[in-house]
Amino acid sequence: MINHKLVLPEHLNHYGYLFGGYLLHWVDEYAYITANLDFPGHRFVTIGLDKVVFMKSIRMGSVLKFDINRTKVGNTSVVYYVRVFSDSIETRLEELVFETNITFVNIDSEGKKQAIRKAP
Repeated sequence: MINHKLVLPEHLNHYGYLFGGYLLHWVDEYAYITANLDFPGHRFVTIGLDKVVFMKSIRMGSVLKFDINRTKVGNTSVVYYVRVFSDSIETRLEELVFETNITFVNIDSEGKKQAIRKAP
């Protein structure tokens, strides 16, 4: 699944670069949406991101593209590979700025792991 986000002034630190926490928030949010679209009726919670390395700085006005692909479905968990690209509106140059694997676990109403019903 592909999503986009425009980096606005409220997302920047005092040096004019994107706060990393916003990027992590968007990765979690968009991957969560993808998981819920892939597996309707499930209750997913994030249990981990593999590695958090910010490869390039991101400035105001950048358009971020989130490319999210399911890589593994276990009994109770699902893993997505997320790549984030920054696209400059002026130059149209796209560069990879972040990538990670994010894992969600399916839980019941009491917070206990439960099996994922496989997607078609």
